[in-house]
Parts: sequence; structure tokens; C-alpha cells
Amino acid sequence: MMKSKVAGIAFLIGSLYYVVAEAVSAAFFNASLFDAYVFHAISELGIPDANSPLFWLMNSAFILIGLTLIFGNFYTFKDFIVKNRRIFYVLTLITGLGVIIVGMIHGGNPLTSGYHTLGAVMAILGGNILLVLISRSMDVFDQYQKITLLLGLIGLVAFWILFFSMDSIYMAVFERISVYTLVIWSFLSGLYLVRS
Repeated sequence: MMKSKVAGIAFLIGSLYYVVAEAVSAAFFNASLFDAYVFHAISELGIPDANSPLFWLMNSAFILIGLTLIFGNFYTFKDFIVKNRRIFYVLTLITGLGVIIVGMIHGGNPLTSGYHTLGAVMAILGGNILLVLISRSMDVFDQYQKITLLLGLIGLVAFWILFFSMDSIYMAVFERISVYTLVIWSFLSGLYLVRS
């Protein structure tokens, strides 16, 4: 079906662009690549200051993956959801808008950091709850749904640890795990839709 392929390609582009944009932004960050990933939150890559010369690239990745999630879910993926559709729509909007807010309102500014944090919670918590919901709202529970459920649960556990480890030097690791579950799901869903 053409609609599935279009949405699938959008998911693939959004997720791959995100991975590449973060890697390139981290490579130019004012720290080693290892330190950028392990000790610096993703949001730091998007702050327009001397530490992150490619802040605009990271922020564009947030915005793009948020837009592709909303587009893909509303355009095609809704057809695979047989129950809980209203909650599916609400969580898709919360997650997608949350990631877009993160990309448009950067952290590190006392005047706007509250909005940035709100966007991050919407994206991470909303996104991983969305994955759990999707896994239990399709007409079958095969390998794709099991992987989706596992990703959602891993993301929620990582977010829970992150919530109580904000002062830990490894906070960025738990943050990335809780974010990457959604990025991985977007990529897998792209393959799922292209093949369906």
C-alpha cells in the first residue's frame, strides 16, 4: 500500500537523520566524542553557545523526528491500531509536540528552561508510554509488537532511573537510553510500514 510506504520512508528518514545529526553535533561538541555521549545530555548539543557550534543541526533533528512521528502515526499507523485509538492520538501529539518543543526552546536559559524540561518529559515519558500502548493496541501480538513493548518498558525504566539520578555523572546515559527507544522504534516502524 502506497500510504504505508510513504509513512515508512518518513519514519526511516526521521530516525536516521536524528542518529546522524546527533553524532555529527557530538563530534563538534567541546568535549571528546566519548564524553559528549556519556557525560553531556542530548539537550546540551542543542544549546546555542561555544560548546556546541552545530546546535542548529541537533535542534533540527528534534523537530524533524517530532514531525515524522505525528505525520506517520496520523497518516498511516492509525490504520494498524484496533483499540485505544483516542489515547493513541493524544499520546502521539504529546510526544511529537514535546520533541518539537525541545528543538525550538533550548535548555540552559533560566527564562525558558522550564518549557524545555516540559517538552522533554512530554517526549520521553509520553513516547515510551505510547510504545507500550501501541504494542497492546494492534490486532496481533507478534515479533514487532513484542519488540515495541520491550522498547517502551526499557525506556520507562531508564526514565525512572533518570528521574532519580539527575545529579549522577551518568545521567546522560539514562537520558539517551530513554530517548533512543523511540528513535529505534521509529526506524523499525519505518521498515515495518515499507514492508507491509
